[in-house]
Amino acid sequence: MTQDEMKKAVAIKALDFIENDTIVGVGTGSTVNHFIDALATIKNKITGAVSSSEESTKRLKEHGIEVFDLNSIDTLDVYIDGADEITKHMSMIKGGGAALTREKIVAAVSKRFICIADDSKQVEVLGTFPLPVEVIPMARSYVARELVKLGGDPVYRQGVITDNGNVILDVHNMSIIDPKGLENSINSIVGVVTNGLFAQRGADILVLGSAQGVEVIS
Repeated sequence: MTQDEMKKAVAIKALDFIENDTIVGVGTGSTVNHFIDALATIKNKITGAVSSSEESTKRLKEHGIEVFDLNSIDTLDVYIDGADEITKHMSMIKGGGAALTREKIVAAVSKRFICIADDSKQVEVLGTFPLPVEVIPMARSYVARELVKLGGDPVYRQGVITDNGNVILDVHNMSIIDPKGLENSINSIVGVVTNGLFAQRGADILVLGSAQGVEVIS
């Protein structure tokens, strides 16, 4: 299978985790776009969705799937999203599409987090993919200096404004041995909204696509 075929395969497999008459948490990204297209084939069986980005909301609505405001929902049974990197311990780096904050919020509300990814995203140690950090604009330079103290090499993602009106710093050259600890350390920097480490709330199940097929890992 090609990489895109792997993405389609895991997106279709994710439908197995969707129960009837539920509201589905939906992430952001190229693999999730395939999932939204697949979800449209069973849209009459679900109540609707909660979306983690304006991009996903637009795609869901184009398929005629009702999108709910998360503030009107107590809990979600399941959240389906991709990853930029994921380890065997289910810790992830996310935020390549700059939707990390809303993704982290939806994940926090969900009972189960199903990560869908092709095998190029599976790594032993996080950090080859630059770690995104969402930052209040006026704090960008200060936060960058603090990230350098943590051993990173932050680069301003020019021309990108998040759905929340903030900016992104991508932190390069980090080998992340303690994802939970680093997640907390970065989030404690004044001016940081959140960072793309999903370790405190990692995935519960990984649906992984490879040339050999689709594997479900828990």
